[in-house]
Amino acid sequence: MRTTFMRKTLPAVLVALLSCGAFAVGALADTGGVAAGTSPAGVKAVHRTGIATWFGPGFYGKKTACGQVMTPALVGVANRTLPCGTLVKVSYRGHLLTLPVIDRGPYSHIGAEWDLTTGAALTLGVEETVRIGTRIVGSAPNTPTLGLPPGALSAAPPVAAATGGAVAG
Repeated sequence: MRTTFMRKTLPAVLVALLSCGAFAVGALADTGGVAAGTSPAGVKAVHRTGIATWFGPGFYGKKTACGQVMTPALVGVANRTLPCGTLVKVSYRGHLLTLPVIDRGPYSHIGAEWDLTTGAALTLGVEETVRIGTRIVGSAPNTPTLGLPPGALSAAPPVAAATGGAVAG
């Protein structure tokens, strides 16, 4: 049954998705509107798993080590050694997301290698410390808007973006 699905149904689904441009749009949304490039110099594209935590509310409004302002909308990952802008394909329970490295960390004592932003954790369905699959797939220019979903800059006023969407009353 699985073989039949792989031979007949999967190609039909892929053709349908390609004809509507879903892959191209999804790839740009995953990386904050930046197309995936080549792997950073000296970084091997390896498949592996690692422990991931997530961070967010206590860091909203602060700059990441790579220069982005942390907000709930920011979709990225922190890693202690990969260069800013490295694109990492992350998998968790059937969810796939390509994330740019936007910060350093994690610095926990549990051995985690990855720290997901709130936006990335929510998109992947992560609610606690978990094991994720990772693969380095390229790099993107490190800009202050790296990791922001398309349209995020025009959707929120600067004050709301800097405070994670909270508006002082």
